[in-house]
Amino acid sequence: MVQISEVKGETRDLRTATHTHIKGLGLDENGLAARVDGGFIGQETAREACGVVVDLIKAKKFSGKAVLLAGGPGTGKTALALAISHELGPRVPFCPIVGSEIYSTEVKKTELLMENFRKAIGLRVRETKEVYEGEVTEISPQEAENPLSSASGYGKTISSVQVGLKTSKGTKLLSLDPSIYESIQKERVTVGDVIYLEANTGAVKRVGRSDAYATEYDLEAEEYVPLPKGDVHKKKEIVQDVTLHDLDIANAKPQGGQDIVSLMGQLSRPRRTEITDKLRQEVNKVVRKYIDQGVAELVPGVLFIDEVHMLDLEAFTYLNRALESSLAPVVVLASNRGISTVRGTDGIQAPHGIPADLTDRLLIIRTLPYTPEEMRAIIAKRAQIESIAVTEAALDALAAEAVKTSIRYALQLLTPANILAQASGSENLDAPHIEEAESLFIDAKRSAQVIESSNGQYIM
Repeated sequence: MVQISEVKGETRDLRTATHTHIKGLGLDENGLAARVDGGFIGQETAREACGVVVDLIKAKKFSGKAVLLAGGPGTGKTALALAISHELGPRVPFCPIVGSEIYSTEVKKTELLMENFRKAIGLRVRETKEVYEGEVTEISPQEAENPLSSASGYGKTISSVQVGLKTSKGTKLLSLDPSIYESIQKERVTVGDVIYLEANTGAVKRVGRSDAYATEYDLEAEEYVPLPKGDVHKKKEIVQDVTLHDLDIANAKPQGGQDIVSLMGQLSRPRRTEITDKLRQEVNKVVRKYIDQGVAELVPGVLFIDEVHMLDLEAFTYLNRALESSLAPVVVLASNRGISTVRGTDGIQAPHGIPADLTDRLLIIRTLPYTPEEMRAIIAKRAQIESIAVTEAALDALAAEAVKTSIRYALQLLTPANILAQASGSENLDAPHIEEAESLFIDAKRSAQVIESSNGQYIM
């Protein structure tokens, strides 16, 4: 008997990004941070402060306010923002951008800033819908002569499609519009699949393969689901999470009514259209109306702006105004600058490159430089994540390099040094391999020294 088993790919497990190890803030039930937890090492005070911010966001008492993560390069500011996202969960919008992203030749920077604001504000819609749900027993497209075709008789078009659905209680044969047949094809629905069809919008969703077919020898791994219970035609409460930006885009060229079903139904027609303040105000009116009726619930998310000092005075002024809106997310800013020039001004100096009127609005969380012991622990943690066997001598060498240059440079040396170790036939990464990697890849300070001593060899 031939055995066919599912082979799980290892690519996702082996792929590591800069902040792969961050799983949360690492706080206990009292909001206190352990020295090592959640992927973090150190920064206990900053993590506890972020924990208070998370609690305020969950209690919906922090909307329209802003936090600044201030500290030198490589002190965990972006990691803290990602940890806040993990703590809030996947259903709370989290929109990360970099300050330089707002500059475009096609769209105004204030428009891009407001667009990201709206992406960070969620709307949880609860509504009762008429649906058809069941296992597909038949898909029969009905063809008809196309009146616009030539007299040759070869031109035909789909006039309707008949779909049979079965549940534990009975079966129904539905005659559907040709546009729904296109949705069925996009979802790759076949006989034996369990599908979900909305009566109002015609949206089709493939839930999975009926478990009655689980004994078949499929070459592809398939998700099997039980046969739906109850009638084929039923009323069901649906919970959908969208953002205000989704509603803006869907209604940039309104088609149909202004009820919540029309707003949601047009999300399947994305288009790049300029969104005016008037349109946003109309969307806000509809949103507030349905919030008052209890149909929808506002979910303020988080807008994270890294390298916030890259914004200019015009963007900062707009940010001030946007924070005062009744529909505003929590804004988390990050900067590694000290006293620096505010962009767009004639040399005005300000802390972190942020105007004083905006700084007054911020809760500032400071991140501190890591101690040599913390740097060593961070390097060891990173080596473990990347499955690199490191000797104590190599860890000491990398920690010393981190103190002398930067933690980022020391972490960057891990992978090339490990390749050198493997090339030499060694199973463990040792101090000589670190030294060899340092000779091949210089740090920023040594690079600056090379330029200073180049005697004009580089183009100025």
